Amino acid sequence: MPEIGIYARVSTTDQNPQRQLNELREFAEDTYDEPEIHTYADIISGTETERGEEYQRLRSDIEDGALDVVVVHELSRLSRLGAGEIHDFLEFCLSHETGIQDLEVGLEISLEDDLVDRAVSQLIAGVMGDLARVEHKQKLRRIQSGIDAAKEAGRWTGRPPAGFDVEDGYLQVNPDEFLTIRRALERVEHGYTYAEAADGTPVAESTLRALYDDRRDLYFYAEAEDERLQAAAHELEPLEEPAIPDDTSLPEQEIRTIVRDEIRRHQQ
Repeated sequence: MPEIGIYARVSTTDQNPQRQLNELREFAEDTYDEPEIHTYADIISGTETERGEEYQRLRSDIEDGALDVVVVHELSRLSRLGAGEIHDFLEFCLSHETGIQDLEVGLEISLEDDLVDRAVSQLIAGVMGDLARVEHKQKLRRIQSGIDAAKEAGRWTGRPPAGFDVEDGYLQVNPDEFLTIRRALERVEHGYTYAEAADGTPVAESTLRALYDDRRDLYFYAEAEDERLQAAAHELEPLEEPAIPDDTSLPEQEIRTIVRDEIRRHQQ
């Protein structure tokens, strides 16, 4: 009964390695006679250089002589766990009398191969690993290039600041959210603690503190050093800071409605 290890890796927590594992298990059951299958799966980013815990366990089992063959979906992806990792992994498997099978291109390195076949297989696998590293670096460069171009064009990349939305790549004020933050900041101005000012709003105390320290002028006067924020808040510039005394008898919702209507009037 052959001992078969199947290894899968995905790059984010949003992905599930189960599909890869199912394919690997099906292949192992069809290829080997009554195999005993050992499963290993990692979730580890392609930008990270450390080895995954399951990958480490796989190597440990190989070293202990517990596996006859390791089957992977894409052998080239092992190289993304570190520079030259694919070469090291091949040598490690063969030195511990463990074969390797790659489903994507059908690459198989068996202990029954002669030395020439093994050398050719290792060369092919090495080239695959080098190409994978080059492809990954190019992808990172393309992403960064796109971010830089978007910034030059005035577009906003990433998560928008509190009180703003991104539409067609550009920042726009979200009146309700902007007003909620503004009112909370006004409470801080009136002497409330950050916890008291944030109470009853979806704004976290730590977020409110950071906004007050870094972007108070944006929410009170529509002023910002970032040109993209300044452009988005430009429509609010005619709006003066609402003067809401501490002892006002107006209900909170009525105050919100008055200021929200004022924001929208200046946006039209």
